[in-house]
Parts: sequence; C-alpha cells; structure tokens
Amino acid sequence: MPKATHFPEAGETESLLKLIANRGAIEFDHEREGAWIEVIRKMDEVYSDLLRYEVDLEHKNAELEEAQAFVTNVIESVSDILIVCDAKGLVQQVNSAFQHTLGRAVADIVGKNIADVIDDADNTRLVPLLKPRSASDVVDGELRFSSEGGSSDLFAINSSPRHDHRGRFIGVVLTGRPIGELRRAYEALHKAHHELQRAQRQLVEQEKMASLGRLVAGVAHELNNPISFVYGNIHTLMRYRTAIVAYLDAVHGKGKAGDLVVQRKSLRIDEILEDFGPLIEGTMEGAVRISEIVKNLRRLSFSKLGEVERVNIERLINTAVLWAVRTKQVRIDLQIEIEPELWISGNEGQLHQVIVNLVENAIDAMRGTELPRLVVSAVRKGSEILFRISDNGPGIDKDHISHIFEPFFTTKRVGEGTGLGLWISYGIVREHGGELSATNGADGGATFSFTLPVA
Repeated sequence: MPKATHFPEAGETESLLKLIANRGAIEFDHEREGAWIEVIRKMDEVYSDLLRYEVDLEHKNAELEEAQAFVTNVIESVSDILIVCDAKGLVQQVNSAFQHTLGRAVADIVGKNIADVIDDADNTRLVPLLKPRSASDVVDGELRFSSEGGSSDLFAINSSPRHDHRGRFIGVVLTGRPIGELRRAYEALHKAHHELQRAQRQLVEQEKMASLGRLVAGVAHELNNPISFVYGNIHTLMRYRTAIVAYLDAVHGKGKAGDLVVQRKSLRIDEILEDFGPLIEGTMEGAVRISEIVKNLRRLSFSKLGEVERVNIERLINTAVLWAVRTKQVRIDLQIEIEPELWISGNEGQLHQVIVNLVENAIDAMRGTELPRLVVSAVRKGSEILFRISDNGPGIDKDHISHIFEPFFTTKRVGEGTGLGLWISYGIVREHGGELSATNGADGGATFSFTLPVA
C-alpha cells in the first residue's frame, strides 16, 4: 500500500500562526486582521489534523504489514498444500509446500490454470472442486499433480468456496495433504488382517478336527467291546447253523429214528436251541450299544449355531466326561453330580465340545498330582443351570488367569496345544447366552464354571 507524504511531527515545528506572526508586523485594519487570523487558525487546525492522520496512517500501515507478514508466515509454515484460484480456475496464490510438490517456482505457477498442473488422468476429478456453490458447501476429492519428476503422490483435497462482499462466487481455496503412503499402509494392514483371519480360521478348524480326533480315539475303545461281542456271537451262530443244516438234511433224508436220535445228540441240537435266545439277545444288545455310540458321534458334528435342540444335561455330561477320560487314559477320582431332569436349548455337539475341552484341560493340569480328583456338577439355580468342572491340581497362575481365554494363549509345551480350546469354548458358551469363567479354589485347584438358561 503506498504511503502518504511525510509531514513534520507536531512537536518538531511551531504553529503556523506563530511563524507568520514572527516574520514582522503586517498592518491590517481591524476587520481584515480578524479575518486573516481566523484563516490562519483554520489552516493551523487543518495542518494539525493532517499530522495526526499521517501518524495514524503510519501506525495502520505498520499493523497491516505485520498482519500480512503473519498470514504469509503461517501459510508458508503449513505442511499441507494451499492453492487459491479465481472463478475461472486461474491460480492466484500458492504456498511453499505446493511449490515443493511441483518442483517449480511461484512465477511458473501463479497465473496458470489449475488444470495445467493436474495429472491428466485426474482432470475429471477437478471439475466438482471448482464449481460455484454456497459458502457452507465444502467439497472433498483426490488429485495427483503433474510435477517435474512425473506424477505426484495422491493428495486428499478440500475445496472451500470464496465470495466477495456482495456474496458473488469469486473462486476457491484448495488445501490438501498426501495420502498415498497412508493408503498403501492401510492396504497392507488390511491385507495382513485378512491373512491373519484366514490363518485363524484354519487354526480353529484344525483345533476342532484335533478335538474330534481325540474323542474318536476314545470312542474306538468304546466301540470295540460291543463289536467284539457281536462278532463272537455271529461266529457261534455260524457253527450252530452248520450243525442244524446237517441235522435237517438227516431228517429230510428220512433216516432211521435211532440214527436221528444219535445224530441229534452228537450235534448238540438241544443245547443249540437253548442257546439261540441268549445269543440273539446278546447280539441285539451289542447292536443297540453300537447304535447309541454312533448317535453320540453324530452329536459331535460341529453344526451351525442356528441348529438348536433340547439337550439333556445328564446324557451330555456323562457322554462327554466318559470320552474325555478314556481319551487321556489316566486313573482319577471322578465324581459326577447332576440334578435329574435338567434340560437346555442349544447345540449339543458344541456344548459337548466345551465339556470335553474343560475336562481334558483339568486332567492335564493334574498331571503331577498324586491323587487326582475331578468333580463335574450341574445344578439348577433359578432359571439357569450352573455347570462346574473342578480339579485338585496346582491351580491357575495369577499372571495367567486374565489371559486364559485369549486366542493362542497356552501354557502347554509346543505341540501339545494351540491355545484355541478355551477361546473356542468361551465363544460357544457366549453364543448360548452364558459366560465362561475361571477361579482358583481356596484349598487349591481350579474351577471352570458357566451358566446357561433352562429350556
């Protein structure tokens, strides 16, 4: 802004009236003398006003320059790029961050159309950022700029409209920051997250299959007894069949009565007929036992959560505990305490998995205990059923008790556990409306407990 012509300070000169008065006597008549004195007084007042205005103007110029320097310093210090464009898209002002991005001087940018410094592939994205709009209508977008070294990194752009004192649209202010590196980092993080989820799903499935494998190994022994019994009975029936066929051949061959009596005795036909009943009953009993075991195996299928049925707690616990104990092949003092006629609604296979996992963990925890004791109980508490699995092992370390339900956390040696069993059990219990918890007993050992709604 141009400065006003400098006038002497008020304190540096005498009043105009005194200067004229000191130049010598000028003789006027009384009327003219009064008029001139009045003119000189007015000139003196105007001169004083001019001096005052000049001082005020100097102060305002200084304040304006200081404010301008402050705004310029702030704009230059901002790490985000800043571009001021007019209504036609011509660049009016930029900051040093934008100059550094393009690698050009201010003179090579100001006065050019903003489209000339935008990457050709992003010209269509520029159009909505420059459109006339109301003061409150801020538009976001993404642009790449054409720099000396080629296309710049991707920038997140914020476009704010500018208006004059009459409210007419006069241009936009574009601010932006690079997001290419951040986006690449997010993409890498997203990819790593998906890989982790995939690996986690695989481990969960492996844990399920390993659990099923351990249970089936225990069931193999359970199946062996009835199958061997049925096989022995069938083998006996085959021998009986041979004797009966030989006797019937003799009867239909119309042999002599004495010969038939001797043959009947030698073939032990009477004993065979007496043994038929017990043999058939025993075979049927073995077949029924096998059928029950197969049904229990079917319940172990890891079905979807939506498959809900009425579950008998007594049968669930007895089957799960029996198989878990047989799998571990250890001698323990086992106590099962279940109130009669307890039923819940849920997925029997998944609840079976929870009981088996908790019992197996308890047996593993008592590995060094001299007289291991396991107590499994289920009692009704109002509208819920309380399940408890307690052991007399060393208990849970106080540093571990807050982490035992976290995925992949395990205190077992490498190859003995994945740390997913309790995490899966915790999720299954929650899906059924309960909460799995663990505590240490006052006399030692650990207790895992959870409640489920009564059916």
